[in-house]
Amino acid sequence: MPEAVHYRVSMLRPHSHLFEVEATFPAGPDVLDAVLPVWTPGSYLVREFSRQVQDLSAAGPGGEPLAVRRVDKRCWRVQAQGRAVTLRYRVYANELTVRTSHLDGSHGYFNGATLFLYTEATRGMEHLVTVEAPAGWKAFAALERRGEAFVAKDYDELVDSPFEVGPNTPLTFTAAGVPHEVVVWGDTVPDAGRLCSDLQRIVEAQAKLFGGLPMKRYLFLLYLTDKGRGGLEHKASTSLLFPRAGLQNARGWEDLLTLAAHEYFHLWNIKRVKPLALVPFDYSQENYTSLLWAFEGATSYYDNVFVLRAGLMSDNRYLTRLGETLSTLHATPGRKTQTLAEASLVSWVKHYRPDEHSPNSAISYYLKGEVVAALLDLEIRRATDNARGLDDLMRLLWQRYGDESGVPEDGVEAAASEVAGRDLSAFFDRAVRTTEELDYSVFSHVGLEVRFRPRESPSDKGGTPPPRVKGEARPKGWLGVTTKGSATIATVLEGSPAQEAGLYVEDELVALDGWRVDAAGLLSRTEDKSPGDTVRLTVFRRDRLVEVPVTLGQKPADAVWLARVDKPTDAQKAAYQAWLGAPWEESG
Repeated sequence: MPEAVHYRVSMLRPHSHLFEVEATFPAGPDVLDAVLPVWTPGSYLVREFSRQVQDLSAAGPGGEPLAVRRVDKRCWRVQAQGRAVTLRYRVYANELTVRTSHLDGSHGYFNGATLFLYTEATRGMEHLVTVEAPAGWKAFAALERRGEAFVAKDYDELVDSPFEVGPNTPLTFTAAGVPHEVVVWGDTVPDAGRLCSDLQRIVEAQAKLFGGLPMKRYLFLLYLTDKGRGGLEHKASTSLLFPRAGLQNARGWEDLLTLAAHEYFHLWNIKRVKPLALVPFDYSQENYTSLLWAFEGATSYYDNVFVLRAGLMSDNRYLTRLGETLSTLHATPGRKTQTLAEASLVSWVKHYRPDEHSPNSAISYYLKGEVVAALLDLEIRRATDNARGLDDLMRLLWQRYGDESGVPEDGVEAAASEVAGRDLSAFFDRAVRTTEELDYSVFSHVGLEVRFRPRESPSDKGGTPPPRVKGEARPKGWLGVTTKGSATIATVLEGSPAQEAGLYVEDELVALDGWRVDAAGLLSRTEDKSPGDTVRLTVFRRDRLVEVPVTLGQKPADAVWLARVDKPTDAQKAAYQAWLGAPWEESG
């Protein structure tokens, strides 16, 4: 039997939030350096997982103590003298996110990067994990089993296989001939049968695109919480965090399906077809690539598309959601400051570390990447008279790079031009490497045009036309801030009247024109006024009462919707149906 690294993970004292780990490395060098990753693939932020490791000791094959010392933030050095080494340590885990680990009296959840020390010398060996859990708890992971042990072919596969341990009974379904499990924590799903049926349809729609699934089994880990939303993709599984209240309404259910569709599409787009800069992973530091927009943004585009293709969303609803994405983009001043390529490259210090200035200085590669992917799909369709689209680009990348060899930095653009049959460098120059506004004229190919209007309220997400009102709408006053809580300024938007007047983030609202005001009242009362009106805003700034006069601007038209052209041609109608798989319907 080949040599392997063995781990035992114990959680017999779950209320302590401490996983107890035993890691045994085979005989090898005189000095063994055991290290922990500083980040986990799919989440591009240095999270310093080693800060939660404590009580580490080392022993030889007979249990004799070995000298060990911490060398730096992530490395423990053992004087092994060529012997096998067993490390025993504990890891504090009380952060329930898809990227970290969590242990309490109800379950244990862990990502390998947070728990498993490794050595570069043994990284390519098999890694075996056994779990010791309270009575009645079962362990779930996408790894193969060998007796009581979970088996990963190497450390990378182990890191890419989160564990859920608890008193769970999984939901099951088969899609495209592959068994799937859904393990739910935090609450019960209102309609488990519907969830499995809907997921099955999404999976089969994706399998159809690529001609089958790339793994033998798949595991959904679904964590229902009071707040928070997110997902992390893995090679044969995903972890999903979702607010339980969202399952009670149609919009929330739709959001859950798009989240699941997004993470599932990563089976191809980044888990197997991945940037060359991530081959192999360097767990010790940031791994830089300018291609995250193509892997996350394109996946965001497809998450809605596959819910549509699965028959779980109408084409009109899809257009509304795409309009909402466009609205968010145009409400973000940072789109004029940061290019999409740079947003991808510096995700390590921008996207995952937002602050009050982020809306002014940065753009999300998920957000703008989704829009660029939609435009690229239409550009290819227009160039090939609807014979090809983004699906063909995805299949070409899968054929060319599905062996995990890695996509070079210019690989996506080169493949897109190849599929389109013409040079698309001008498209990518503008969309990816400049901060120019995107060219939306390609929507006319499918009989649509982008239109803008002011938002009706702070909760207005865009995506729909303005309400019909008699007469001409009166221009509304605009301050240019966002708020948090009941009375605090969260962001002052670039170029806004608030910025020009000298309002600051963290100013605590007190009064408007001498009358008490809270966050909700501030927005509604300024909108009731006209552009050019001056208001007196009273705030507490670091405990000092300050009055700031602000001359209001005009509320911007940053809510976007996709309108059907008045007189579509037969070619536009055919292109629309080829794109969304639904016949053209005349607007009412």
